[in-house]
Amino acid sequence: MELADKVDIGPSPVVLGIPRGGVVVADIVAREFDAELDVIAVEKLGSPWNPELAVGAVGEGEAMWIDAKLAKRVGVSKLACTIEAERAELAEKLADIRRIQPRIDLDGRTTIIVDDGVATGSTVRAALLALERAKPARRILAVPVGAPQTLAQLEEVADVVVCPLRPPCFQAVGSWYEVFGQVSQAEVREIFQRRRGI
Repeated sequence: MELADKVDIGPSPVVLGIPRGGVVVADIVAREFDAELDVIAVEKLGSPWNPELAVGAVGEGEAMWIDAKLAKRVGVSKLACTIEAERAELAEKLADIRRIQPRIDLDGRTTIIVDDGVATGSTVRAALLALERAKPARRILAVPVGAPQTLAQLEEVADVVVCPLRPPCFQAVGSWYEVFGQVSQAEVREIFQRRRGI
């Protein structure tokens, strides 16, 4: 695993999956390092006209990252409605997970933030902002594939970025997987139930 080869993660790291697809990858990373697994919950803010276009993202604890240029095009009033809706969805999904997986104290610990890939970086940026309140010792971002320009920007805000695939002609995360289906909330619950022996 490239993460183990590139980074000394130290003792007792916590692997944090970005729901939903990132939790599947994070589960594999956590097993590899015999580490605790938790989530860092974020929701992408899609454009009202194109939900796949990330204008930004909201995260736990009121964290939010907005792409200022895209936000101007969308308009403040439309974006405010999107933010409110995504915060409500985030709270619901997080409450669902917390019924199974209690929040892990991250103070002074190495955290490995994992997603299934990085395109615009909006969700990762919101996750990194949300983590600031938890005061981890280090914030390592680990993804299997990502857009090179976005990863270069994230290297300025994360302590370490590990990404083995940085294709120059990156188009979408899913195009780099043989099978890339949507991960359901039920699948995320099952991962935590299995890890906790429920």
